[in-house]
Amino acid sequence: MAEQEQRPLLEVEQCVTSIPEDHEATCWGCGLRLVFASYSPVYRCGWCGAITQSNQTARKPDSVCFSHWRRLRDRFFVTVLILFMLFVICGGVWAVYPIVFSVSKFCGIFHCMVTAILALCTITSYCLASFKSAGAPTSIRWGSYPMVGKSDLDNYTFCTYCNKPKPPRTHHCRSCKMCVVDMDHHCPFIGNCVGASNHQVFVIFLISVVISCAYAASMTIYASYKTWPSVDFSNLESSRHSMSTMKMLLEIITTIAGSAFFLSARGLVLVYLAFASLSVNAGIGVLLCQQLSYIYEGNTYLNHLSSPNAMHGERGLQNIVRFFGCPYPISRVLLRYSNTVKLQDNSGSKLL
Repeated sequence: MAEQEQRPLLEVEQCVTSIPEDHEATCWGCGLRLVFASYSPVYRCGWCGAITQSNQTARKPDSVCFSHWRRLRDRFFVTVLILFMLFVICGGVWAVYPIVFSVSKFCGIFHCMVTAILALCTITSYCLASFKSAGAPTSIRWGSYPMVGKSDLDNYTFCTYCNKPKPPRTHHCRSCKMCVVDMDHHCPFIGNCVGASNHQVFVIFLISVVISCAYAASMTIYASYKTWPSVDFSNLESSRHSMSTMKMLLEIITTIAGSAFFLSARGLVLVYLAFASLSVNAGIGVLLCQQLSYIYEGNTYLNHLSSPNAMHGERGLQNIVRFFGCPYPISRVLLRYSNTVKLQDNSGSKLL
């Protein structure tokens, strides 16, 4: 009877020891030895929650030429942007100042105050977005079981560039040589990444640029109209009955373009500032709309590229309210409006 009772135990021990070694792995987060029923290239630790890729190897640092090229590229774009902002501010004040003051003293003082406020907001937000840290992940204990507690590294991955744990929604920037939490993108015009710490300031900078360029374009167009040389349309009036609409338009454009040769230096600066402000306003406006749409969806640009169809959170106005940190009364009104819109959408879908 004793021999018959020991046989099942021996068979169980033989089954335990017959697990192949290919299905065993070690978690990088807590160092525990994991056993799988089948091979998997990506697995998640049941204790600490860290995600490990079995075929992941340490990557070599970037070459010196690659690092220098990215650093020079960022410095070039930053220099160009700073020079352009200074030219728009100084050139706009120099060119528009006498024309606005010729209208009235109040208009001149008002123009100088608005210009100073917009310039201060734009430069301040730009400096904060450029020099503020984009959002480095906090240091966390990892590597051994006694040190790492239950679910301490939940959904953490391992960065092969930094050789450190990488929190969820974190990406490594090869230009900044660091991991950035909630990284949206690396902007060469600010020479910095856009992440969790400076994303709000970056969007405020875009808003201030759009408002400043719109104001600069309107003022330079008005000043250009005041300083434009007189245009003679006498030939056009005498022969307008015998000309087609297309020829009349070409004649008007030719006459105005011919009068542009008699513009003064102030007039040329005004025309250039008008076109530059309109073009920059169009480009930055598109970027601002893209950023606000991603914030509305509770997403970032890099996460949208990596998983375009995945939902990383609940979409709605509450994401924009949380992003900008609006005061309680304003956020209460916006959230109430967002909830009513969602209820109307749900009721409409039920009726359909």
